[in-house]
Amino acid sequence: MPKLSDVIAPSFYGLHNDIKASGHTFYKLAGGRGSCKSTFVGVEIPLGMMRDAQSGEFTNALALRHGAVDLKDSVYTQLLWAIDKLGVSRLWRANTSPMRLTYIPTGQQILFRGADDPLKIKSIKAPKGYFKYLWFEELSEFEGPEKIRSIQQSILRGGPQFIVFYSYNPPRSQKAWVNDPTIFTMPDMIESQTTYLTVPHEWLGDRFFLDAEHLKKTHPEMYEHEYMGVATGTGGEVFQNVIIRKITDSEIKQMPRHRYGIDWGYATDPFVWLAMGYDRKHRTLYIYDEIYSAGVSNPAAVRKVKEHGGQGKDIICDSAEPKSIAECRALGLRMRGAKKGPDSIDYGIHWLQGLDEIVIDDVRCPNAAREFYSYELDRDAKGNLKAEYPDHDNHCIDAARYGCEDDMQANGWGITHIRI
Repeated sequence: MPKLSDVIAPSFYGLHNDIKASGHTFYKLAGGRGSCKSTFVGVEIPLGMMRDAQSGEFTNALALRHGAVDLKDSVYTQLLWAIDKLGVSRLWRANTSPMRLTYIPTGQQILFRGADDPLKIKSIKAPKGYFKYLWFEELSEFEGPEKIRSIQQSILRGGPQFIVFYSYNPPRSQKAWVNDPTIFTMPDMIESQTTYLTVPHEWLGDRFFLDAEHLKKTHPEMYEHEYMGVATGTGGEVFQNVIIRKITDSEIKQMPRHRYGIDWGYATDPFVWLAMGYDRKHRTLYIYDEIYSAGVSNPAAVRKVKEHGGQGKDIICDSAEPKSIAECRALGLRMRGAKKGPDSIDYGIHWLQGLDEIVIDDVRCPNAAREFYSYELDRDAKGNLKAEYPDHDNHCIDAARYGCEDDMQANGWGITHIRI
């Protein structure tokens, strides 16, 4: 066998050692064009299976694309290339109907499926042993995390250890589910972002680097997306100041001002309560606790707020529900309606946009993190961005606007003065 440095790019040495040491289960590999992430996975799967065979473990692999039609010219060809480069072609048998690669000494197999036929995935069985390796190639083509979890639940069973690879080029939109850190993450996952700049020049050739440099000069944003794997956005993102990270208990205790806001639920819409801290000096809003629940009565909502420490706090809420405000007051909450005025929605969103940072703890507040991170302007039938802010998927955003009303006015912004 050749040296691994001849088949694995330097940026993946650390991940290779992590896999050998059973460091993680899930490997999320993002990267731009020419970053060799698929090459890395193509090497690791047969290499790992042969290593397992030496230790007496009978393991198999399943490689997936969203569409079965894409299998032969992508994952199948990539794995054949890797087996050849590893110098072990004589030990593997390749079949195309059905598509599979078999390790001749033991009979271990690499199978291939398209996720567009879920019945074939659910009914798949390992010839012997279990499926240890699972590869989702072009992850962004799959419908979403629910589909990924469903497939994993069908395949990852019957064994002591699993290794799952997710390889993909990040979509342009920050709203895409694979780009959203609040949607697709899990314990025991390690993430990697690589580019062609860490790949040996001779692997890609002069033409590749010349094309990349030309695009960098002529269309820098396109270069950032295609070659550097950056989600450059759609141009419609409303909040570009959102920071997703853990907020510690000590940070919360030290916050100079605490703010609380409520957006009432309507029928299937959720009742939302947010707890926030506002640092006026550094123009930073911290969102550190939430209640997000649909179909709750006012008494049930009051109980939830009290459980989250909201009793005795000054809560500002949507003034469109005076009866709900009165009932919640009678049940022991201290609250008042927001002072809505002309253009108050635009005013509040502009104020939130103007903050230096909106820090959201996505563990404590997953719904607030999702809303703020993915809130984008809608487009018309011609694909042009609409001027007005969308009135959907914004319940937490509304609760934040209400809760920070006093701070907006303290900054000297009148309701009729909107900062553009």
